[in-house]
Amino acid sequence: MVKDAELIGVQKTLSPVLRAKALDNRLPDPILGDPYAEQAMRRLDPDYDKRRFGSSQMGLAAVVRAKAHDDWARRFLADHPNAVVLHLGCGLDARVYRIDPPATVDWYDLDYPSVIDLRQHFLPPREHYTLIGSSVTDLTWLERIPRDRPVLMIAEGLVPYLTESAVRQLLTSVVDAFLSGQIQIDTVPVWVWRTSKWDPTLRRYGTRFHCGFNDPAALADWHPRLEYLDEAPMYDSPVLMAKAPANIRRMHRLLTLLPGMKHSTRIVRFRFS
Repeated sequence: MVKDAELIGVQKTLSPVLRAKALDNRLPDPILGDPYAEQAMRRLDPDYDKRRFGSSQMGLAAVVRAKAHDDWARRFLADHPNAVVLHLGCGLDARVYRIDPPATVDWYDLDYPSVIDLRQHFLPPREHYTLIGSSVTDLTWLERIPRDRPVLMIAEGLVPYLTESAVRQLLTSVVDAFLSGQIQIDTVPVWVWRTSKWDPTLRRYGTRFHCGFNDPAALADWHPRLEYLDEAPMYDSPVLMAKAPANIRRMHRLLTLLPGMKHSTRIVRFRFS
């Protein structure tokens, strides 16, 4: 089991997301179906499923979010088989193994050095796959990325933990650095950001959100080459309603009736050329 001292603040939030993906893999008909998540979670915390509510599927919405990003990524790579992929704030997510891109794709997973160290222990190496230990906001890491091909930037569960100015600098820097590409992020509205300091899960890990956007499509206004494409459903996703256990489906149906809850996380996609 990894000691808490090895991860700090927002880095610790990789655990509940990984746990949700691990538990999904144990469903008869999983949404994501990621055996790497289950293996890594068992090594991170061998007793993760033995405590009270340890096997609860309450986190399945995060699994839906991951699947939405995966599905978009597969479509982009099918059209751009020579792309460069930037998976930012990767945590212990096994996206590169789930998607299994061709050897013509160069894939970069980036997170804090302590998280990258965990990846090296928990997940196997592969060709055309590079790990970068760095803060996302220290944009010197961009100097290590080839810029002569289309880019796919995926930031799952990352943007709310950054300040608005940092998000803006990240997005505009990526657009400036590449000729064309796709950017996939998820955001929270302003009310979720402002109330995050009282969120029990975030408080447990000693962190909070630092930005929110009521209309994430408006982020396209930050750069003249950036264009909003679309949004994927999360809490009312058809795949969630089709595959989640009955009690989880009922819970999400009720939650989406509450003002603001249906869009308390937005999974959005942009392109540029």
